[in-house]
Amino acid sequence: MTTGEEGPGNSVYLSERGNSIRLHEGILQEGYIQYGMDRHHDTDNPDGIINMGTSENKLCYDLLHKRLTKPDMLHINPSLLQYSDWRGHAFLREAVAKFLTHYCCSPNPLKADNVVVMNGCGSLFSCIAAVICDPKDAILIPTPFYGVIIEDLHLYSDVKLFHVPLDCEADGKDNRPFRLTVGKLEEGLQRAKEEGLTIRGVILMNPHNPLAEIYSLKEMITFLEFAKRNALHAIVDEVYMLTVFDESVTFQSVLSADSLPDPQRTHVMWGMSKDFAMAGIRIGTLYTENRDLVEALAKLGSFHGVPGTTQHQVAQLLQDKEWINEEFLPENRRRLKAACSYMTGELLSMGIPFLDRPATLYVWADLRKYLQESSFEEELSLWKCFLRHKVLLSCGQAFCCSVPGWFRIVFADQQHHLQLGLKRIREALKETEEKMRVPDIKQTSEENNAATVNPKALPENNSSDQLKERDSPVPDTGSLATEDCQASKPAESLDTLIGTLRHQIRSSDWLEKSTPELSAGEDPEIFDVFKVLLQRARK
Repeated sequence: MTTGEEGPGNSVYLSERGNSIRLHEGILQEGYIQYGMDRHHDTDNPDGIINMGTSENKLCYDLLHKRLTKPDMLHINPSLLQYSDWRGHAFLREAVAKFLTHYCCSPNPLKADNVVVMNGCGSLFSCIAAVICDPKDAILIPTPFYGVIIEDLHLYSDVKLFHVPLDCEADGKDNRPFRLTVGKLEEGLQRAKEEGLTIRGVILMNPHNPLAEIYSLKEMITFLEFAKRNALHAIVDEVYMLTVFDESVTFQSVLSADSLPDPQRTHVMWGMSKDFAMAGIRIGTLYTENRDLVEALAKLGSFHGVPGTTQHQVAQLLQDKEWINEEFLPENRRRLKAACSYMTGELLSMGIPFLDRPATLYVWADLRKYLQESSFEEELSLWKCFLRHKVLLSCGQAFCCSVPGWFRIVFADQQHHLQLGLKRIREALKETEEKMRVPDIKQTSEENNAATVNPKALPENNSSDQLKERDSPVPDTGSLATEDCQASKPAESLDTLIGTLRHQIRSSDWLEKSTPELSAGEDPEIFDVFKVLLQRARK
């Protein structure tokens, strides 16, 4: 007897759910798998893929190595090698509570009993969804958002996300693209109810992924008041709270509020992956005053525990305020600011608009002008073009962005890697522009005063590869950084013409199989030049 249906790609050894999990693969995972098979290395694999798609901080390994190899990190005692409280060892939860009290500027000391520690924030998302929702229930989330949350909620708990799309065009008095408002949350909730969905909560990210937006405490409180009015749990993701690198900008945690609108339904997440550049450590923390939620999560903790030795190391780090305040945070922020400045300067020189935000590890860039048409198929094609040029970015549809053409570009890497990655991005965009400039061989040949084959002999070509130039003005908003939204087009060149012919050959087999003929009245010398170009294009 077998379980699961036989079908393309299905395994007879797995259930229907097992096959769904096994075959599920989002764009972020697909890109990372390709990167994993061909990682760039300065000496061993210089032609490998540069990863500017995964949000990791690769700027501070030297600082971390120095701290993690100190003697206090090597401490081992029997309790670290035994089963612990599945909420996390008491010493770690105490360290987390004190750390959050200080860095979140809580008006009152936070309690260790309200802390839950698991192996990453993804595990926390999954477990929270499991205990506040029933299967097929849903949670509101503004789009775009970090796309892996879909898997966090759906694969285990069968909980859906209901999207609240944010407009990429600036609106409101502060002229902010992708602006989140209570009105949009209310509209989303109403639509979900009309579709017959049961909404249990709302996910709020601050600073935001992928927008890098920093919401004020006043804004966050209005979102929490919306959640309270509708008896929704508010899952507040603050994993980038210390990754703000402009001294003039202040991040305010919701834990800094004198009081929360609904403390029993407000749950704050934080972890080591972003703020401490330690994604491989796998530490996620939750702070909530809801004791029922803590008890329920503890029952699931055995599936998501953290090794005792790792808990010891993290506790040592979090308690070392001197190292954090005098060494790590200042230097980390200095390096991030420099890397961001370099990346945004290069984007400006390329005429690429982006959201200018002094936080997180990435910029949200507008590449809509490189799409022949506004479609997610075109966006995916551009994403694949970057991969062919050995640079991994994250496209907007991986974040459920409602408008195609936006990409997240990570800058938290060494400058020589950024330089190489940007070089490859330019090459990919140049290839895309050349295809968009050359809709068909006849028009381009006429523009270059080159002879063409007899037009009567050319077959009609309806291939989807025939690209046409698109006039794609960039939104004129104060929050988008750009020097010249209308990038100038270089003059047609010999290489461009050869590229045109190659494109036409791939789009139609006529030029591959036929021989050009000289039409009456055409210049024989120009015709000879055309034949030479055609021979070069066929190579």
